[in-house]
Amino acid sequence: MQSNIVNPSAKFKTAAIENLKNTVETKLKSRFTEGVISSTIDYDFPVFHVKNALVIDVLEHLYHETDLSFQFLTTLAVSHKPQNTGAEFEIMYQLHSLTNNYRIRIKTTAPLENPTVRTATTLFASANWQERQEFDFFGVIFEGHPNLKRILNMDEMNYFPMRKEYALEDAQREDKDNSFFGR
Repeated sequence: MQSNIVNPSAKFKTAAIENLKNTVETKLKSRFTEGVISSTIDYDFPVFHVKNALVIDVLEHLYHETDLSFQFLTTLAVSHKPQNTGAEFEIMYQLHSLTNNYRIRIKTTAPLENPTVRTATTLFASANWQERQEFDFFGVIFEGHPNLKRILNMDEMNYFPMRKEYALEDAQREDKDNSFFGR
């Protein structure tokens, strides 16, 4: 038998996440008027899409904002979305405020023709290896990085293996279809 009782902590958690989203959005929009493209909540994370040229300025503002104090970069990841013409690469920074126990994501995009974004190593030491990994697999150039070179693949590789440019299976096989792999 299923209970109709609503978990009060779930309601509180949802309200707290919505409040965090609104607080951060207000602070970002007051400082970067046109730089914040959108804000949403995905999987309990407030997510803010910002312009590529301002992403490091946004990260720096969130780092130094005393009420928020997002001073820990937990994840930096790139995804290749070839269907998004002019914004094929999405760069995601997941930040954590250890003092407040807040977590948010900042996202920006870069085009295939010039997949460049400024480095975050000036703020976060952990960005060093994370940016090198994303460069190694996707070819995104982190401008100003102190040592941007391959970290996991061989230096002789002349392609970026995580880009969705190559078929995952042999085209001659009829039992395999790229749609099974999210493409």
